[in-house]
Parts: sequence; C-alpha cells; structure tokens
Amino acid sequence: MEYEAFEDIEEADSLRVVKDLVAGATGGVAQVLLGQPFDIVKVRLQTTSQYKSALDAATQIFKKEGPTAFYKGTLTPLIGIGACVSVQFGAYHAARRRLEELNKKKYADATLSYGQYWLAGSFAGITNSVLSNPIEHVRIRLQAQPHGAGRLYSGPIDCIKKLAAHNGVLNGVFRGQAVTILREAQAYGCWFAAFEFMMNQDAKRNNIKREDISPVKVATYGGLAGEALWLSSYPFDVVKSKMQTDGFGKDQKYNSMRDCFKKTYAIEGLGGFWKGIGPTLLRAMPVSAGTFVVVELTMKALG
Repeated sequence: MEYEAFEDIEEADSLRVVKDLVAGATGGVAQVLLGQPFDIVKVRLQTTSQYKSALDAATQIFKKEGPTAFYKGTLTPLIGIGACVSVQFGAYHAARRRLEELNKKKYADATLSYGQYWLAGSFAGITNSVLSNPIEHVRIRLQAQPHGAGRLYSGPIDCIKKLAAHNGVLNGVFRGQAVTILREAQAYGCWFAAFEFMMNQDAKRNNIKREDISPVKVATYGGLAGEALWLSSYPFDVVKSKMQTDGFGKDQKYNSMRDCFKKTYAIEGLGGFWKGIGPTLLRAMPVSAGTFVVVELTMKALG
C-alpha cells in the first residue's frame, strides 16, 4: 500500500511538471508573436546610433525594409522562446514546490516569503539562460544585420554556422553567457515575485481564491510584472546586446562583459545603459500580460 501511495505521488508530481511545461510553452508562443516588432526596435536602438528615437527607428525600418522586417529572426524565437518560457515556468514551479516543502518541515507552514519567490524565479531564469542566450544571440544578429545586399546571414542556421566558425560554439554561439545569467536571474526573480505579490494581495483583499481572479486582473498584474522585470535588469540586457552584435577578430570592440560595461559607461555615461528602454517597457506590458493570461488559462484547461 505504501509503495502504491508513493507511486501515486510520483505520478502526480510528474503530471504537474508536464502541465507547467505545456502552459509555459503556450505562453512563450504568445510572448513572441506579441513582442517581436517591439524587440527589433529595442535591439536597433541599443546597438546603433542612427535613430533619433523609437518612433524614428520604427518609421525607418518600415520605410526601408518593409513591414515584414518587424518579424526578422522570428522563426528562431518562435520555436526557442516557447521552449524557454516552458523551462521558466517548469523550473519556477519545481523550485517553488521544493521551497514550500522546506518551509513546511522547518516552520510547519508552506507559505513562501517574497524573497523565496524571488529565489524560485531566479532559479528559473538561470536554468533558462542556457537556452535563451544562444536563441537571443541568433535573433539579435538577424535583427541587427544590414538590409538587402549587405546581409550577413541568410537565416538562423547560416548564422549559427558562421558564429561557430568565427569563435567556436562557446565563444561564438554562446557569447554573452555570463551577462545573460545575471540578467535572467534578476529579471525572472523580480518578474515572478512581483506577479505573486499582486495576485496574493488581490486574493487577500477580496477574500477569494487565486484561481477566481479575473483574466483582466491577471493581465494587468502580469503586465506590471513585466515592467518590473525590465526596470530591474535592463542594463544587463544592453550589455548583452552590445556583445552579441560585436564584430569578430580585429573588429571586436569588447573583450568581456566587464570591458563592455566599462566602455559603455566611458563613451555613453549612465544613459547608455538605458537606451531603448521606452519601446521595451511599451512592449513589456502586452507581452507579459499575454504570457501570464495564456499560462493561467492553459493551467485551468489542463486541470
């Protein structure tokens, strides 16, 4: 009987993990489709000085490259970000359950502190960074390359091959991994902690269960959590983008993450770490809102 009970628990845990992964994947697809046009504007502003503003960047991209340019490099993140968000939610809920177990043993109360929510989110971000860094690197290279005859890469596979040929897999495809880990840890720690705080406060204030909170409120809290994500981690993202659009060999500007931070500050000051924050925050609201709503609805549908 004890063995059967253990098997039931193990099966239930496995089922929860599958549900978390599926829900995350659907949220990831929504995230890419909603956010890609904003993302290309952000990358161009972070990595070049040819645009006066986000509006100017969007206008010039539309005029010179056409409307499809806003979805440059979408195939890679559409497949990859679905996997990334799947990993994020899977790792987050796994870490959360583990922390709840530890709390129950130590304090006889499974309730997590918001510091623990941050830790679970940070764990999810670090786990996810192994996937997100090469996926975003390829997307950024495709987004930042010249239009028309000056194109450097014919597509994602060609980009991966050329990056690996230049500097190998670790130094080429995975360039910027250290700063990605720092960005992901801070970003997703704040993202999940902010969302949990707002959801818990709403449930407490209105004396309802979390699952009874309306989709409109879930979207609002998810959107605000997205703002917290970027405001807490944006300088890391700027450095990552600079490193991942850097040249090779004699054209390489940055030797390391630290070198990139130093040179950005020396040339552009503190403002250099916030270039492109406007379209990023504009993008964050619908993207993060859509992600959480789709994930929550998927979780309900899966039971």
